[in-house]
Amino acid sequence: MTNNFDFSPKVNPKLFDAIAKERETIGFYDLCDQDVTPFLDFANSIKQNNIVVIGIGGSALGASAVYHFLDLVRSFDKKLHILDTTDPLILESKLKSFDMHNAFYCVISKSGATIETVAVAKYIDAVERLQNDNCVVITDEGSVLEKFADTRDIRHFAIPDNVGGRFSVLSSAGLLPLALIGVDITLLLEGAKKVRDDFFNKDGFCDTLMKKATFYAQNANTYNINCLFSYSEVFREFNAWYVQLWGESLGKKQRHSELHVGLTPVGLIGPTDQHSFLQLIVEGKRDKSVTVIKIKEFNNTMRIPNSTFENLEMMDLINGYDFSELINMQADSIMQALDSLDNIPLDVIEIENVNAEGIGQLILYYELLTALVANMLDINAYDQPGVEMGKIILKEKLRGK
Repeated sequence: MTNNFDFSPKVNPKLFDAIAKERETIGFYDLCDQDVTPFLDFANSIKQNNIVVIGIGGSALGASAVYHFLDLVRSFDKKLHILDTTDPLILESKLKSFDMHNAFYCVISKSGATIETVAVAKYIDAVERLQNDNCVVITDEGSVLEKFADTRDIRHFAIPDNVGGRFSVLSSAGLLPLALIGVDITLLLEGAKKVRDDFFNKDGFCDTLMKKATFYAQNANTYNINCLFSYSEVFREFNAWYVQLWGESLGKKQRHSELHVGLTPVGLIGPTDQHSFLQLIVEGKRDKSVTVIKIKEFNNTMRIPNSTFENLEMMDLINGYDFSELINMQADSIMQALDSLDNIPLDVIEIENVNAEGIGQLILYYELLTALVANMLDINAYDQPGVEMGKIILKEKLRGK
């Protein structure tokens, strides 16, 4: 993985020290050092072919991002299903897509009392009773969900107390479901560890991340919209994970003022969104920065045939190109176009291959970037009071039924 970030803002040397200090209490930094043997041993004991995650937000998006990144390039013996909504139409459709009696359910909630998660679990339980041979619980140690699991002798795994939900993909919340379908979670953590170690050794990614975070924070009022333009469908669910990470972590009131700050994340897929959102970037208000994500080697040989369509002879210029060449040429063309315009900050991240190590690097990269930007904006990246307000109101409404 490489990142070409050409802007060179003046970086406060105290920023690195602040993140090093934060590492002493915030747990996501060192998840890549954990022993994954318990996850692998448990995964080897599960026979069901359908692995079903019942969770929402950070309890589901991370595993979904990794699974969909890898699913297009390799075959898994088991299929991952994500139940992360209370939309009855979507739920019904998803439940029809697999055999509920040949499924293993991962009920995931950090707090243990997430309404959406418990609602779906109750529905599943009414059809196929959740018990120790078809269910695992992943939650905070001592939560009410853990206590429920104990009443049914259901195995449970803890999410570390100092790891927030949207930073939990490399904890049991993400690693266990991924191990259950056969993802190489060791390689995933190795990718994350490379970025983490590079940063704290002040090597490789450190300088890029510090400059990028400084630029985003210093220009947050001017470029308050951050567009992640990902040039492959494998990034679609990663984009969704990024939107939650960025939005829920960076939209806050400052610690030492009454100012409300934030950076709005937008996830885009190229070439699809070249024909929609790109127009807004190129000719709309200059309030957006753009990061293009590319894949260097698709390891795919699909090629455009050397054929001619009548009256479309002018299109023969695409003949003989691999589709992987075409999509990267599209990305390069858009980058060149954007780079020629004024006041559109642009950088590119290139992933070497579509594999577990590559997505592990990208996950830790964005978690670190989020922490750095939050520190510079003087906000707490790890709470979500705006979300909690809505949860409180919902519970009041439910009690009034």
